Amino acid sequence: MRSFAMALACVGALACAGVATAQQSPSVPPPAPKTETQGPTDTANPAVRPLTAADAEVWLDGYMPYALQKGDVAGAVVVIVKDGKVLLQKGYGYADVAAKTPVDPERTAFRPGSVSKLFVWTAVMQLVEQGKLDLDKDVNTYLDFKIPADGWDKPVTLRNILTHTGGFEESNKGLITSNIDNTGLEKVLKRYIPARVYAPGSTPAYSNWATGLAGYIIQRVSGKTFDDYLDQAILQPLGMTNSSFRQPLPEHVMKLMSKGYVQGSAPPRPYEIVSLAPAGSLAATGADMGKFMIAHLQDGTFNGAQILKPETAKMMHNTPYTVLPVVNRMELGFYEHDVNGHRVISHGGDTTMFHSELNLFLDDNVGIFFSANSTGRDGGVGPVRAELLQKFGDRYFPGEFPGANATVEPATAAQHAQMIAGTYDVSRRFHTTFLAALRLFGQTKVVANPDNTITIVGSNTIGGAPKKWVETAPFVWRDKDGKTRLSAKVEGNQVVRYSFDGVSPFMMWDRTPVATSTRWIQPVLIGSMVALALTVLLWPVQALVRRNYRAPFALRGQAAQSYRAMRIVAVLNLLVWYGWFTMTSALGYSANPADHYDGRLTLLQIAGWLFFVGTVVIAAWNAQQVFTGNRSLFAKIWSVVLVVASLVIFYVAFTFKLLVISTLY
Repeated sequence: MRSFAMALACVGALACAGVATAQQSPSVPPPAPKTETQGPTDTANPAVRPLTAADAEVWLDGYMPYALQKGDVAGAVVVIVKDGKVLLQKGYGYADVAAKTPVDPERTAFRPGSVSKLFVWTAVMQLVEQGKLDLDKDVNTYLDFKIPADGWDKPVTLRNILTHTGGFEESNKGLITSNIDNTGLEKVLKRYIPARVYAPGSTPAYSNWATGLAGYIIQRVSGKTFDDYLDQAILQPLGMTNSSFRQPLPEHVMKLMSKGYVQGSAPPRPYEIVSLAPAGSLAATGADMGKFMIAHLQDGTFNGAQILKPETAKMMHNTPYTVLPVVNRMELGFYEHDVNGHRVISHGGDTTMFHSELNLFLDDNVGIFFSANSTGRDGGVGPVRAELLQKFGDRYFPGEFPGANATVEPATAAQHAQMIAGTYDVSRRFHTTFLAALRLFGQTKVVANPDNTITIVGSNTIGGAPKKWVETAPFVWRDKDGKTRLSAKVEGNQVVRYSFDGVSPFMMWDRTPVATSTRWIQPVLIGSMVALALTVLLWPVQALVRRNYRAPFALRGQAAQSYRAMRIVAVLNLLVWYGWFTMTSALGYSANPADHYDGRLTLLQIAGWLFFVGTVVIAAWNAQQVFTGNRSLFAKIWSVVLVVASLVIFYVAFTFKLLVISTLY
């Protein structure tokens, strides 16, 4: 659901006929004869390998144990399906580190996180088949509460929700908790409706809340609880007997559940409860996820059970929603994740501790599922997950990367690099709540390099070096040392939007307006805080100097009062900022419950109005007293500095919603 990070130790468990069992070094059989079931081959390129169980196991055994151990990830599972059968399923590392319980693809359950959404979208499409849902009808038609228009003349539809273009701002409060009492889909949805900040269909902005809404619609239209519908319509027909969306889990699934770790070397964390269950509450074994992959690769059918009609499955897989050209697009629920020119549809998933990805090579009839039970050291599981797919594709599905050798004229590349340079806001963000203040630290900078490439500050290679992007076509760039494309939208003489493969289907970056750009706000805000801090720090210093020289305090009356008041409100202003810094750090990047912060949050919001506004008033009064009194030039200049500093701080607090009094976000 959110977050990326991964890596792990090793020990295996394999449940696939004809392959060595877990926890033993597999013997490598001689090459099997080439048949149609072995995967792609290229007689002109001997480096292309057939996809066989034996070869895949040798490759995974060489990749997974070291990668996971280096990243401090406790355990993981990999499942590969091909031509309607499980080709290989194998566990690595531990489901329970303390008990040394190895991961078993048949007997260890993982949390696939947002991969759960694929089941929700499948259920939606089942109800579309039955004529109970219409992808293009106002979703308010199916609800017992109303989603406000928020100024837009177009309604939100299920098509918008499936493509993450409903236009909702980010919402996060209590998304993941360890407290089962905090759950209840209807209650969570009705408690807080995120503002609609984009026109429907215009801007991809990933939304867990909207997925929860789709689950609630399934519940209302089907006449069954969400859990009952998913059990009866998808999990049971596919024979996914060791999987469940229920919270708490059924006892037989709970016994299979892997522990979850932030790092494999750290103690396990409690089982995560997802308050918006459709967004990511699934628990499933790797073997069960293989059945789901096969069903979609076979256009809705598995072992004689049909969960979708072929035409419906094809519609899910082949209805792209284009926002920017060239880069990957959203399908209906899935998103494109093409590899080496091969058509791949995917979905990733992240809870606090579990990190997963499901990929279907549609034209090759192959699927690969990965799930890890730890975030790992410094987010180590992220590179493991990303590299697994790319290396799998390079080994078994090589091909020409689009635009690999294309270039543009140096003069054009230099001009376009300057046009895209600037500061951008990601579309998936908080807009109307206090967590909009995260933009103060979260805006993205694109810089033009002397060699006509561009760099997205903070976007690094797996080795930690800044990525460079080289232009391969007008306003299309490629990762110079990788296989990721970036596409931009131009208006006038400036790039106004861009995105890149991997996130492009569900997030965009839009150029930041000057009024909220941290390029000037950060230094001016820091300077303003320094001015207040110096005023506070010099107060006792000046008092000590006067005491040392036995000099009297020269100010009297209102001049003295304004002097002391200015320093008192400066202290309080800085304390409120410190409070906001700790609050946004605690809540902004966490999906954990935060009701116990509500009192402090309200106190901070009230204090903000008192002291951000109060500092402006007192600073103006202090300046008036300084200028009407017999004061030094420095005192007059500094009083103006304090007025400007207090106005800047109020402007930032107001603009970034720190003065909005609400505990919902």
